[in-house]
Amino acid sequence: MSVLPGEKRFMSKPTIAVLGSHSALDVCRGAKDEGFKTLVVVEKGRDKTYSQYFKSQGFSGCVDEVLPVDKFKDILSPKVQKILKSKNTIFVPHRSFEVYLNNYDAIENDFLVPMFGNKFLLRTEERNEKPNQYDILQKAGIKFPKRYLNPKDIDKLVIVKASEKERGFERAFFLADSYSSYKHTSAQLLKEGKFTKESLDGAVIEEFVLGVQVNFNFFYSPISSRLELIGTDTRRQTNLDGLLRLSANYQKKIMTDNKIDIKYEEAGHIAVTVLESMLEPAFEIGESFVKASRKMFPPGAIGPFGLQSVITPGPPKKEIVVFDVSPRMPGSPGIFATPYSGYLWGKSISMGRRVAMEIKEALSKDQIKKITT
Repeated sequence: MSVLPGEKRFMSKPTIAVLGSHSALDVCRGAKDEGFKTLVVVEKGRDKTYSQYFKSQGFSGCVDEVLPVDKFKDILSPKVQKILKSKNTIFVPHRSFEVYLNNYDAIENDFLVPMFGNKFLLRTEERNEKPNQYDILQKAGIKFPKRYLNPKDIDKLVIVKASEKERGFERAFFLADSYSSYKHTSAQLLKEGKFTKESLDGAVIEEFVLGVQVNFNFFYSPISSRLELIGTDTRRQTNLDGLLRLSANYQKKIMTDNKIDIKYEEAGHIAVTVLESMLEPAFEIGESFVKASRKMFPPGAIGPFGLQSVITPGPPKKEIVVFDVSPRMPGSPGIFATPYSGYLWGKSISMGRRVAMEIKEALSKDQIKKITT
């Protein structure tokens, strides 16, 4: 890994910066708890969460400073980067950072602010990149849902993931169990303008795996060479959760009468726990992911990553199937409410605090280049 511009300055305490969305407050609270200053890059018109409601005031709040921009993409501008570097910034990426910039080449080559984690791993989250998360999972020997490259091959229940027409960063999911049902449903959704023909042609078709959904939120520390399970959670998804609260007869009636499409759009998360017998298999896939990512995208995983999974039933035994990879800060700040970080550290810690702890330790050992790219 090359030496970062201004790396020697990090002998003094840096400012921890993040884009104002997704898990920014988690990052900021954790950084404040470890004694760092915090900065949030905010888009004008959507800044009150950071500039007002959670602004640092005495002992309350966690956002010390906001840096307003017209559009989030402006963070790539030399002017904004100059400000960030002048504040001795380490930047923590999350999913919204990837989505709003929508340019992995620019993230890798033009964003020159030192970034916590391996920024070259971020693009693997996109299934249309090559190599991508499927390639890492395959290299790691981690089980993932069967993919269908041709809809004519559909022979069981599948979930189709196409980019929405209105919001390209959101996906318009639908289910099908045959080629005929795929054609019928996709034609209807195309007619309704849910997505375009181009996004349908590029859609991912995966086997729908039945089981309990659990996100395993790991942290890999290059400083201690250790994999940690910080917490586990599951998702709450807009009208899907509402529909599931109805009895089957009303589910069918309301969807038919009101022409409602199921939305898998994320609205929040719930902390969950898993049986202790599942922890060893979970760590095994986490360790396999770290090793595979190191071979494919050196230096590999740094800091947080999530393996979004389904736990399937036996016999012979329960099994973890990974259906999505998040190679960055998770979107669920509530994972600290699960007991796993407490088992390890003697107190529950958030992912944001674990990031700040790693930065602090790297600074104390003059090893900041081990955790930044």
